[in-house]
Amino acid sequence: MLNLCVHTLMIDRFKEYMLLELNRSRHTVEAYTRDITQFAEWIGGWNMETVTTADMRAWLSSLATSDSALTLRRKAQSLRAFFRWLLMQGIVNHNPAADLILAKAPKRLPEFVKEQEIEQIIAGCDYSDFKQHRAHMVMLMLYSTGIRQEELRTLTDNDIDFSLQEAKVTGKRAKQRVVPLPPQLLEEIAKWQKARDSQYPSLPSPRPLIAGPNGAISKKSMYDIVRNTLSSSTATRKSPHILRHTFATTMLNDGASLDSVKEFLGHASLSTTQIYTHLSFSELKKSYSAAHPRSKKIPPE
Repeated sequence: MLNLCVHTLMIDRFKEYMLLELNRSRHTVEAYTRDITQFAEWIGGWNMETVTTADMRAWLSSLATSDSALTLRRKAQSLRAFFRWLLMQGIVNHNPAADLILAKAPKRLPEFVKEQEIEQIIAGCDYSDFKQHRAHMVMLMLYSTGIRQEELRTLTDNDIDFSLQEAKVTGKRAKQRVVPLPPQLLEEIAKWQKARDSQYPSLPSPRPLIAGPNGAISKKSMYDIVRNTLSSSTATRKSPHILRHTFATTMLNDGASLDSVKEFLGHASLSTTQIYTHLSFSELKKSYSAAHPRSKKIPPE
């Protein structure tokens, strides 16, 4: 029992370090904690002083058939961060994770929902059906603003300013940004708020925009809403994040600047946003190949 308490305290202190000193998001802290716990279970205990780089490589190799390169990369980063902290605390006298080579992250273009499909899906709402109305609001907010699933899930009525036509969004690492809301979307929000308050009159304050009977809906509930609503689309991935990709791609294809899309998405670096320019250019090439006569091979006479 004593060992369990010591290890729990160690993890709690590491989580506090990640949150307060490194300013990592709670999602990242939870993922790193799971990785470290999984590694400790694999080596058979929490005696980190005897851990070697070979142990870490063996653990990562054992996961190679089940985990993606991206996941393996994160697990290696988790070990690096944890052992760096252990060294700072004097719990270990060397950092075996420093020699770990990170798995190369695959470069994949983000997928998106075709504009015609997403517009048809959003247009087909039965406002008399509460669950369908809520699904409509989820889809509309994600597609119209490009905010993340968690940003929408934690958005409250207090964050929406109808007079200024904007919303205050809290993103990763508690960074806040302001997202403009067009009049048509504000009308939809007001209509939804009336339906929500009628269905759930006793919601706690501040009221979450997308609510269930006891407050903000869960991450799983929001994911299921999007997945089910996109079931008729041709998109291979049907998740809330694909609507963020769809927003960014649509904006760039219709002439928005890279800087403005960066601000909308809340990216810290322009390089993160630039992946959508490759996607847009890919679509341009497809359009050119399909429409311009000089893009086709001229048959021999």
